[in-house]
Amino acid sequence: MAIEALLRIDAGGYANLVVPALLDRCRLADADRRFVTELVYGVTRLRRALDASIDPFLVRDVDARTRAGLRLGTYQLVVLATPPHAAVSSTVEAVGGRSKGLVNAVLRRIATSPPVPTDDASRLSYPDWIVDRLVADLGRDRATAALEAMNGRAVTHMRDDGYVQDPASLAVVAQVGATAGEVVVDVCAAPGGKATALAGSGCSVVAVELHPGRARLLERNRRATGAQRLAVVRADGRSLPLAAGSVDRVLVDAPCSGLGSLRRRPDARWRVDDAAPERLATLQRDLLAQARRILRPGGTLVYSVCTLTATETLGIDRWLSDTMPDLEAQPTMRRLDGSAVVWEPWGRGALVLPTVEGSDGMFVLVLRDVGHRAT
Repeated sequence: MAIEALLRIDAGGYANLVVPALLDRCRLADADRRFVTELVYGVTRLRRALDASIDPFLVRDVDARTRAGLRLGTYQLVVLATPPHAAVSSTVEAVGGRSKGLVNAVLRRIATSPPVPTDDASRLSYPDWIVDRLVADLGRDRATAALEAMNGRAVTHMRDDGYVQDPASLAVVAQVGATAGEVVVDVCAAPGGKATALAGSGCSVVAVELHPGRARLLERNRRATGAQRLAVVRADGRSLPLAAGSVDRVLVDAPCSGLGSLRRRPDARWRVDDAAPERLATLQRDLLAQARRILRPGGTLVYSVCTLTATETLGIDRWLSDTMPDLEAQPTMRRLDGSAVVWEPWGRGALVLPTVEGSDGMFVLVLRDVGHRAT
């Protein structure tokens, strides 16, 4: 099953969709379901590092199924420390066909003397550009620590309403500071974690989502969490169907390159391209301009992204400062009671790195309209 999942992901499937779909077709025990997920997510994250251990023992390229089996066996040997006889024999059996002898020979060599990647990108298992970009933006030590952390398992928090959410994502909701009776717009709301959490504070939430499938997912999560004060609206966040100056708070949890949430999305590192931060920063500016338009005098605008690039964090902060000087940065809460998420100053906002208790990397900036003070 793990090999089949890896083949589907290599062909363009998304791990978070492929794995549940395959597991739903069978009756595996819970421990086996967890093992399949561990294998697929782990191999997908670390495929470059695994290939760096495999390729020295190959004299020619191999077909996709053989490659998937070699990665799977190497992951068990090198990462999970599975006893060699178990890892090798089970992988050889799963691969089958004419590649059994090759897989057996290569994995036995790796079991006794695994090659060690020497360059950071191969060792950490990321495309070169991601490593180079984050080293330039965060510094080598912080970037390396963040990249290593995102090769581990994700940590989640289950809310009282049953919704499972990343700790940093939940911490952004607290930074919005919504109170009962206010009207809050979540401009890019799907899948709904932040919007449903906001609705739980007693405010009225307008959850905006452009894409039909994601809007349906948002509506399902609204029903599942019982968020009665939440309305789902299908609309483009760059052209909101809301009156100017009509809402108390706006959250722009913007589409981004996602380089802070690569632990949770194991295949994303191989999908995102090096032009994504600049391309998405243009969209982020358009969304913020619309958010500013609908914000009432004295209202609060919150910008958040689950990425670590300077372009989408400090760059957006500078753009807001230059183009919207009547939006004044507000202090961010450094730490919530009972939360391991610790925010550090980053421009006028705050950043949490994925080194903090397995959370996503996240940037947040809280701004208040001070340009329309009552006289």
